[in-house]
Amino acid sequence: MTEAAVNPRGLLIWVWRGYLAKHWRLLVVAMVFMALEGGMFGALSYMMKPMFDNVFVGGDADAIVWVGLVFLGIFVTRAVASIVQKVLLTRISQLSVADIRQDLLAHLMVLDTAYHQTHSPGYLMQRVEGDVDAISKVWRTIITGAGRDVIALISLFAVAISVDWRWTAIALLGAPILIAPSLFLQRYVRKEARRARDVAAKLSVRLNEAFHGIVPVKLNALERYQSDRYRTLTEERVSVETRSALGQATIPGLIDIMAGLGFMGVLFYGGNEILSGEKTVGDFMAFFTALGLAFEPLRRLGNVAGVWQVAAAGIERIRQILDTEPALRSPAQPKPAPADVPRIVLENVSLTYGDTDILNGCSFTAEAGQTTALVGPSGAGKSTIFNVLTRLVDPSHGQVAIGGVPVTEMALGDLRGLFSVVSQEALLFDDTVLENILLGQADVSKADLNRALDAAHVSDFLPQLSDGLNTPVGPRGSALSGGQRQRVAIARALLRNRPILLLDEATSALDTGSEAKVQAALEELSKGRTTLVIAHRLSTIRDAHKIVVMDRGRVIEEGTHDALLARSGTYAALHQMQMRD
Repeated sequence: MTEAAVNPRGLLIWVWRGYLAKHWRLLVVAMVFMALEGGMFGALSYMMKPMFDNVFVGGDADAIVWVGLVFLGIFVTRAVASIVQKVLLTRISQLSVADIRQDLLAHLMVLDTAYHQTHSPGYLMQRVEGDVDAISKVWRTIITGAGRDVIALISLFAVAISVDWRWTAIALLGAPILIAPSLFLQRYVRKEARRARDVAAKLSVRLNEAFHGIVPVKLNALERYQSDRYRTLTEERVSVETRSALGQATIPGLIDIMAGLGFMGVLFYGGNEILSGEKTVGDFMAFFTALGLAFEPLRRLGNVAGVWQVAAAGIERIRQILDTEPALRSPAQPKPAPADVPRIVLENVSLTYGDTDILNGCSFTAEAGQTTALVGPSGAGKSTIFNVLTRLVDPSHGQVAIGGVPVTEMALGDLRGLFSVVSQEALLFDDTVLENILLGQADVSKADLNRALDAAHVSDFLPQLSDGLNTPVGPRGSALSGGQRQRVAIARALLRNRPILLLDEATSALDTGSEAKVQAALEELSKGRTTLVIAHRLSTIRDAHKIVVMDRGRVIEEGTHDALLARSGTYAALHQMQMRD
């Protein structure tokens, strides 16, 4: 965390430079109208003197008209200025908050998978939504305080001083008493706000886990367990939010106490001057109106301090994320990715997570345009090979080259643009079938789309759907069967049309009927591509050009299906076990 991130002034400067400064024109117009609205407070208190001295006490009938018109003008001006500045501030607030959310999401998308493995989706959702929402609530409060309320105070105290500077000094005698308690309360509010944001993040994590795992929750009768865990956190949040509200409310409360002391002092001192005739009733009413109106902006400004501390707690967390740099970056001068269907070579690749060796001197070659299958027990390092190829992680030692170019020397976007991936759990978004296939591609012809649908056997089940391609697939594709989801993912990969295909146990969770159709679609997809397959069912890779057998991060056997069976080694043993099962 940088110095600026923990310094309140630094946070304010960061917010201004990064998000508010770009809207400075709107902000200037809003400030003008806020100043106009604030100035009307002073005008209102000033008009108390002629209203009482000229009309009520002096009995000047002609003054009724002009005094009444001036009051009308003051309130009309306030109304118009209030409407305009509130609309402008709402727009500024929404624009700046939208920018923060977009920047935060964009930055989270480029952070390494290791970051996402240590920060749950619920936590990150709370950062993007909850923390930014807390910030959005503070913009108008702070800007209004800096605009309307400061101008209102200046105009009101100008009126008060013009009536009698001694009365004003007496009214403000209690101000120094506020300094130490206010500083303490601001630190207290910020500490409790941090706790509140932490608890809110935990609540989001619990919700994400409960809804994402609703089927296991029901099957294991965990409804009460999950509800109790959530209730414990909600009770903690109630407690923390209450303490935070106490701190925020106490600051304006102290201002009320100061106001009471000030009123009492002025009444004791100024009352005698009114009785002796040194001051008029109009003086008294103008002063007390100005003072009475001044304490409300003072209370709001006092509340700004508490509101800012709550927002600062959220901004600190946002800065922590934005200051986090991805470890995996594109090189400064990247080499171009291979243009043709490439050959893939792993040379003595090792990878360690903590004290655990995931890959240990792994070497093999996947020839261009051929299918290479990776087999072995769980934990052998098969999926890690895919992560290394796509630079979701870099190996500790060794080199991975695609088309003769080391993957670390390509731009990340170019490297990952070489791959189409179909995994065991097809990632579908809560959108239509068509959008899940296109994924934003706007230049796909109808003929290309139909070819992909036919080759992936999506056309086989489209007539069964209520709206064909425009049928919503539901959250994570829940409205489709497992085989249908896989075929949608294969159609997507066909349209993506990349030279390298990665298949991660794409048929292992399917029934026999679905597997046959998906396997046929995969065979169509792999034509003319360098294909790497992680396979659990050895029957699906009989025709692979090469089978690489892995164990404990090492390659222990290589060859065709028939050659490996003839060797009577690990692969032959695995095959015999599956045939027996």
